[in-house]
Amino acid sequence: MFHDGAAGQQEGDLGSIIIVIATDAPLLPHQLQRLARRATMGLARTGSTSGNGSGDLFLAFSTANRHIDAAPGPNPVQTVSNQRISPIFAATVEATEEAIVNAMVGASTMTGIDGHTAIALPHNRLQQTLKKYGR
Repeated sequence: MFHDGAAGQQEGDLGSIIIVIATDAPLLPHQLQRLARRATMGLARTGSTSGNGSGDLFLAFSTANRHIDAAPGPNPVQTVSNQRISPIFAATVEATEEAIVNAMVGASTMTGIDGHTAIALPHNRLQQTLKKYGR
C-alpha cells in the first residue's frame, strides 16, 4: 500500500554507490549484464536499499578473450554456459557484500563540503556488537 505524507518518508536518499565487477571468467556481454545485476544482492545483504534519487551504478567486465578483436576475424570466443554460471553469480554477491563491509570498517571520519561530517564506524562498538550476537 502506498502512503502519502511525511510519516513514511526518509529525509532524502543516503547516497550512491558504484560497484565494478572484474572477472577472468569468459562471459559474453549479456552474461556480464546479468552478473552486474547480482551486485544488487550483495548490496542488499548489507542492509541497503536504493532510493529514488540514488545514482547507483553496477558494471561488470571480463578480461578473458583478450584477442577477440585480432585481425583478421572471425576469431574464436570462449564462454561459460548459462547452465554453469550460477557459482559465478554467487561469488559476485559474496564479494560485493565483503567489499562493502571492508570499506565501512576501513573508513575514517571525514569532513566535507559545508562542514558535513561522516563519522567512522567505531571498531570497539562493532566488535562488542558482533560478539554479543555470536558473529
